[in-house]
Amino acid sequence: MPVEIAPSFLTADLTRLGEQIEQVLQAGAERIHVDVMDGRFVPNLTFGPLVVEAIKPLVEKSGALLETHLMIEEPESLIPEFTAAGADLVTVHVETCPHLNRTLQQIKDLGIKAGVALNPSTPLVSLEEVLGEVDLVLVMTVNPGFGGQTYLPTSTRKISRLHRMLDERELDYVAIEVDGGINLST
Repeated sequence: MPVEIAPSFLTADLTRLGEQIEQVLQAGAERIHVDVMDGRFVPNLTFGPLVVEAIKPLVEKSGALLETHLMIEEPESLIPEFTAAGADLVTVHVETCPHLNRTLQQIKDLGIKAGVALNPSTPLVSLEEVLGEVDLVLVMTVNPGFGGQTYLPTSTRKISRLHRMLDERELDYVAIEVDGGINLST
């Protein structure tokens, strides 16, 4: 699979959000990543469905994908709102979904792509049973909640193991996404 950059606007100047999103799209970004935090699952509070709805026309005009990363408790309660707001893909955390199969099916039933995320200390075995149901696996390479953290070196082995798992199951359509501490050297 080709490497894509999915810029997040977590640290954007919110007074210039539309302009900054247009800049990254014009630079070639094929995805926009919306970090959604509830102040409960992670210690920060960020964006909701209204922000997704506001930026959807910009992203849609460019042909890019609008993905929402729900770092929230009880994501199933807000999945319909983010879908209605224009999300093309919703990613939920293994750690917040006691009925992960059901939550992923909810996303698929709404006609969009489904992703699942793992925190750095969550083992890959926790998603073995759902790999065939997802379009994307997001490996957190920092502890979620704040931008600007340093990449955790143990993540590289986890990403390699995930790649092997997907290859062994012939799930080449499942994308691997990494989130946190990404720069030219990582």
